Amino acid sequence: MTGIFLLMGISLAVLYSGSQESIRVVLAQLLRFAIGLVVLVGVANIPPERLRAWAPVLYGLGIALLAITLVAGRTYLGAKRWLGVGPISFQPSELVKLALPLMLAYYYSQTENVQSWKAALSGFALISVPFLLIAKEPDLGTAAQIGAAGIFTMWLAGVRRRWFIGLILLAVISGPVLWHFLHGYQKERILTFLDPQRDPLGAGYHIIQSMIAIGSGGIFGKGWFNGTQVNLDFLPEAQTDFVFAGFAEEFGLVGVLFLMATYLLIVLRGLIIAYECRDRFGRLIAGTLSLTFFLYVFINMGMTTGILPVVGVPLPLVSYGGTAMLTFLIGLGMLMSVHSHPRFHE
Repeated sequence: MTGIFLLMGISLAVLYSGSQESIRVVLAQLLRFAIGLVVLVGVANIPPERLRAWAPVLYGLGIALLAITLVAGRTYLGAKRWLGVGPISFQPSELVKLALPLMLAYYYSQTENVQSWKAALSGFALISVPFLLIAKEPDLGTAAQIGAAGIFTMWLAGVRRRWFIGLILLAVISGPVLWHFLHGYQKERILTFLDPQRDPLGAGYHIIQSMIAIGSGGIFGKGWFNGTQVNLDFLPEAQTDFVFAGFAEEFGLVGVLFLMATYLLIVLRGLIIAYECRDRFGRLIAGTLSLTFFLYVFINMGMTTGILPVVGVPLPLVSYGGTAMLTFLIGLGMLMSVHSHPRFHE
């Protein structure tokens, strides 16, 4: 929990500075943290056996909600990603981020020969259904993240490595063909990633300003409240997707290393829980959630520093927002569930 509270403290500090000292933003984030922590504790007290029993139901519910979203979802900027229930909106893909690893762990925990071709094809089939539905919204970034989480589970389960090598080769070979099926903004993101200066005031503006903010922070940063890129509104989405850039500008390399060490502490703790777990289902869940948490951190820091395309991934437990943060905390609650129940932990 220490690492979680450190990240929450960093989030409140950065959001207070980046919002021009808005108490409203801080209180809204604090309320989300409070709700998230209650949910985390609740999930941590659910026995892993019950999570295993719920896995097929949650997976089926997630698939059903994704299908409904394509038909009756709310359209925003040309994409149907949200379902509305009265004044409340949510992304079904957030549920699938947890439901898919649960389903794969459920399947492989009951499969005797995980190295058979049937086990591999079944795993890829379970991944491909939500992947294609989410890509259809379109939300290729989230689809890729969910697909990666599924691959982590299959890898940890012991599926033959040649299947993953074949998947990589297939992706490389089909790349030129898939390019023609991408939407215009998706192509623009890739081209901007390769050359941000091709459109410095348009598609490349976000990443250019982000890199300026990070670079200007230097070793020790400009100091809390002294980040010019954020406070002068040069850096877009400084409270959400690009919050890392604002943090790096104010706290410099020293602050970034501390932030990365905090994330590493959480990931390593999760991997230790997975290593010590005696049950295959618990081990797969703990390992997958730990690696997925690391993946989201890597993607966010990668896109803000220009080493990855911009895909709209929040920085876990630091970016302003509710749905994604709740998903992260539920995942961490599952980790604690595996760790806290004696039958699953040595």
